[in-house]
Amino acid sequence: MAETPQDREFAFSERDFRRVCALIYERAGIALAESKRDMVYSRLARRLRALGMTRFQDYLDHLERADEAEWQAFTNALTTNLTSFFREAHHFEVLQQHLAARKARAPFRIWCAAASTGEEPWSIAMTVCEVFDSLSPPAEILASDIDTQVLEVGKRGVYPLERIKDLAPQRVRRFFQRGTGPNEGLCRIRPPLRGMMRFAQINLLAPDYGLRGPFDAIFCRNVMIYFDKPTQRKVLERMVPLLAPDGLLFAGHSESFLHAADLVRPCGRTVYCRTDAPR
Repeated sequence: MAETPQDREFAFSERDFRRVCALIYERAGIALAESKRDMVYSRLARRLRALGMTRFQDYLDHLERADEAEWQAFTNALTTNLTSFFREAHHFEVLQQHLAARKARAPFRIWCAAASTGEEPWSIAMTVCEVFDSLSPPAEILASDIDTQVLEVGKRGVYPLERIKDLAPQRVRRFFQRGTGPNEGLCRIRPPLRGMMRFAQINLLAPDYGLRGPFDAIFCRNVMIYFDKPTQRKVLERMVPLLAPDGLLFAGHSESFLHAADLVRPCGRTVYCRTDAPR
């Protein structure tokens, strides 16, 4: 039987939901649909329990007076992190071709702007390794996310073996170490790959990312779907100038930037380049 508002542990009104929507939009640009009401309740209920509160109104009043740590906990709770190694595999094939054709220009710089728990940036790192046939290729990869908890997972680079079951055996052997003893059932990214990776928290809504270009590729996949069109445009206006003149911008399979045709143009399946890029 479905839970009704009367059955809920915490008081959660329509006004509370609207306040949550406004706060997360202002904080992270995430536009929550009406269908996310139950998700909001279940995820933020953990914060109320941790703080000993019984009403969402009290929590949200507290949040607006709280320090950065509670704001980060609020943001982490409402951020969706769905990822896997080599997700949307055609993008990594395109990246491999793009870098292979420009090997003479190395070192490369790549930004993964929605790194989540790390599977995507580590997949980028493996792709670069394969281009150069080396575990220490001439490349720098920046892996960023707004959620500090998932960044810590990515930085550790330790995953259940289940996460790599669909990878080719040669990739598993080359890029992962299997755990033994107390680490049985786990795997870890091989240490040499860490030399090219840097993890950092970046809010894509920030007016200045504190980054210098150019990047040979930027992965911004499956995050724009949570932004409305005006917010997407603001992000692209900050991101595209950081892209090299012939760099590539990778979007998620359900994302389209056709509304920003003055900034980027399609050059592949959910792959974009700068509008002023050479043809």
